[in-house]
Amino acid sequence: MSVDAILLLSFGGPEGPDEVRPFLENVTRGRGVPPERLDEVEQHYLHFGGVSPINQLNREIIANLEAELKAAGHDLPVYFGNRNWHPMVEDTVGRMAADGIRDALVLPTSAYGGYSACRQYDEDIVRARAAVGDGAPRLTKIRHFFDHPLFIESFADAIAADLTEQARLVFTAHSVPESADKAAGPPEEGGRRYSRQVAEAARLVATRLGRAEYDVVWQSRSGPPQIPWLEPDICDHIEVLHGNGVPAVVVSPIGFVSDHLEVIWDLDNEAKDLAEKLGMGFARPATPGGDQRFATMLVELIDEQVRGTEPRKLSAFPAAGCTVNGAPCAPLCCEPARRS
Repeated sequence: MSVDAILLLSFGGPEGPDEVRPFLENVTRGRGVPPERLDEVEQHYLHFGGVSPINQLNREIIANLEAELKAAGHDLPVYFGNRNWHPMVEDTVGRMAADGIRDALVLPTSAYGGYSACRQYDEDIVRARAAVGDGAPRLTKIRHFFDHPLFIESFADAIAADLTEQARLVFTAHSVPESADKAAGPPEEGGRRYSRQVAEAARLVATRLGRAEYDVVWQSRSGPPQIPWLEPDICDHIEVLHGNGVPAVVVSPIGFVSDHLEVIWDLDNEAKDLAEKLGMGFARPATPGGDQRFATMLVELIDEQVRGTEPRKLSAFPAAGCTVNGAPCAPLCCEPARRS
């Protein structure tokens, strides 16, 4: 296919104290999240001066990507848009239309399937194109890349720098409601596309490291306590490991592309503080977003669409997630959980 631009599509985050509350209200709009929960999360951001690192991390990804595109012979401008904060994707797609862009590839900052990790980006595309109207560019979103060799290598190399023989290897990803995970993926695949892909990525990294034993746990859950979410939580798991005599943990956030606020708060603060309180060693390897191999991988994913190159994958999972103008990649795929 022929494309004339790239759009990096991400979650967004505040870049000053005055932006924190409006940002959180955007994130939780229509979800019935109580104000006291927003108060709590607001303090997490204010702990870091009201600035989420995610936008700057994405600008670094874009700079690396631009260099890799040039090296690969692609003359493609890279645009940046967010779901929840500036630059908003609606504004970015409007600017793309004004610049004469007609066909663009969308690179979401998520490697996985599932509603929040995949389908919601499709909804962002639909919403942005509707806001622009008839002149909106055609937007093709790339596939899931959780099993791409460069994604796995980046995680494995970061972990190897911290991993000792005595330390337990623990992988984390963002928890989601059980009902949302069950709805993630076509019924013929058994659903649970998100948690199954996270488990597969963890297996691939552990295999590369030669580790037969490791754990996959979850972090950052929110919402009413009566709604079941994926468990165990990372802090609960650290306490269990401590009770079993494990002296140290290496916690790799396999579910995240970059070291954004949920990584540095939930892991670098809460989980680390708990481990230190229990007298356990704690290490948290970096995510791959800042690794130049991540940008190289993005160019390979672009080439799958532009040049028809063969996808590089380390698992037998379907190369799902590729969508055009926000259409779901399969019927009923990654449906949002029904709200009671």
